[in-house]
Amino acid sequence: MRSVIRVDGEIVEPANADVVETEPGVYSVLLDGRSFEARVAGAEIAIGGHRFSFEIEDPRAWKRSVGAAGAHGRAVISAPMPGKVVRILVEADEQVEAGQGMVVVEAMKMQNEMKAPRAGRVASIAVHEGDSVVAGAVLASIE
Repeated sequence: MRSVIRVDGEIVEPANADVVETEPGVYSVLLDGRSFEARVAGAEIAIGGHRFSFEIEDPRAWKRSVGAAGAHGRAVISAPMPGKVVRILVEADEQVEAGQGMVVVEAMKMQNEMKAPRAGRVASIAVHEGDSVVAGAVLASIE
């Protein structure tokens, strides 16, 4: 999977350019034997006096809303990284509120509480305390 880069809302393919950050927010770009200076500020980039808005969508970036299923349907609570299930805070068929803790996963010596993305009924719990999980593993689901 590759990152998606949008300039002024249009998807662009990254060029085979040599890019070096010369100071914070300022880049030297060599492309096809030509040199450019690019200045980045927030979601804008200025090159040769022209300003462009840009965004980068990284498919590897974890998005909190993934698997939330909106207000209807099944919502899946997944592990954001590999770890060990240390506590299960809910039971099957229990009603939960949005933001309520459901499962605690320990990763890199830190405990992360996975919360319900919306209110609903716990449809299933796919793990047990002490289980090792991989990133993206389904921990529980709500309806």
